[in-house]
Amino acid sequence: MSETFNKKILIVDDDPTVRFLAKKVLDDAGYQVFTAQDGQDGLRQFYAVRPDLALLDVVMPNVDGWQVLNGIRQMADTPVVMLTSKGRDEDIVMGLDHGADDYITKPFNPKVLLSRIRAALRRASQASAASQAPIYSDGYMTVDLDQHRVLVKGEPVKLSAKEYGMLEYLVENSGRLVTATQILERVWGYAYRDETDYVRVYMTHLRQKLEPDPKNVKYFETEHGTGYRFVKQTA
Repeated sequence: MSETFNKKILIVDDDPTVRFLAKKVLDDAGYQVFTAQDGQDGLRQFYAVRPDLALLDVVMPNVDGWQVLNGIRQMADTPVVMLTSKGRDEDIVMGLDHGADDYITKPFNPKVLLSRIRAALRRASQASAASQAPIYSDGYMTVDLDQHRVLVKGEPVKLSAKEYGMLEYLVENSGRLVTATQILERVWGYAYRDETDYVRVYMTHLRQKLEPDPKNVKYFETEHGTGYRFVKQTA
């Protein structure tokens, strides 16, 4: 119970049965649970409640789940778990591309739901803790792992918790090849060690935000079928 005490979860789903079932599971686990019946109400409550995690449906009238997720990402890096009947691979990749932290298909298993929520909250807590790591700087990009700050040409770059987690791990292992499985275990947790699409999607995000030319990478090398390497540049 101590791990869940005072943790606030917002459920956004237009299906009253799903809202009821998910709320009961989370209530019984000791979370503070808030519910919203549509996307517009979800954004309003997110702003008012500032939950520790949002459980978000995709298919909703008027304001759908993708729009809600985009709105959340403009305000915060709060963990977002998509809960939806759209379970194709392309739907999952789309969810990750939009900034979701995880993806659970309906009908959901209560134990799996709780496990994924605990993992997402734990990763968010670890990502927000100040690391005692040095600064990397080459004149173009600066990565201050102690201050949790990234600059490109002196301007701050906003990264999601997962993007920063990947960057931190790669910078800590500069020059060494790290596998997709290693990245998944470090950033997402052991249960996600086979979800290689997660790494591919977020690596694309990092290159787009940090590489001078994402089509001709300097920092984030790929060894196809093996993994990735962060390459330090000369200032």
